[in-house]
Amino acid sequence: MKTASLPSIRVEPELRDELEGVLAKGETVSAFVESSVRQSLRRRQLDAEFHARGLAAMERYKAGETQGHSIEEVMSKLREKLETAKREMAGRKARAK
Repeated sequence: MKTASLPSIRVEPELRDELEGVLAKGETVSAFVESSVRQSLRRRQLDAEFHARGLAAMERYKAGETQGHSIEEVMSKLREKLETAKREMAGRKARAK
């Protein structure tokens, strides 16, 4: 498989210095840039997928294929989850002592 190049970019010397200051041992600037591009690409893909699922769900709701929930129902369920998580965290802290 052939490889391709990304365009080179010009940055201020201070940014390059900061970047070099956070590189892991043995890591190159090129490896850091490639990793950053991959992470950003994946995040954008996930964002696009999330958005598409949301739009599809809205269309199903508008078409009457699914049932919606009131704000009160959603907030009540979220409060329950939050309280459960708080209790679990308190229990973990108590056992850790």
